[in-house]
Amino acid sequence: MTDTEIFDKVKEILVDQFDLEENEVSLTTDLTNDIDADSLDLFEVLNRVEDDFDIKLAVAEDIKTTQDLVDKVKAQLAA
Repeated sequence: MTDTEIFDKVKEILVDQFDLEENEVSLTTDLTNDIDADSLDLFEVLNRVEDDFDIKLAVAEDIKTTQDLVDKVKAQLAA
């Protein structure tokens, strides 16, 4: 998968999870500050990402932005 394909799928998940418009999610979107995601929200997003990409993600403490999440997915897909 390309970075763009991964981002598009992650964006789709975030838009659905937080009832956002597509233009509200970019690679620099801060999940906590920009879209008010709390720890439960992030847990749900990560579960959905794991299901949709058929991967397992480690602890998400270092995932702050959409780019961080895309990078984690990309690393897991490459592993």
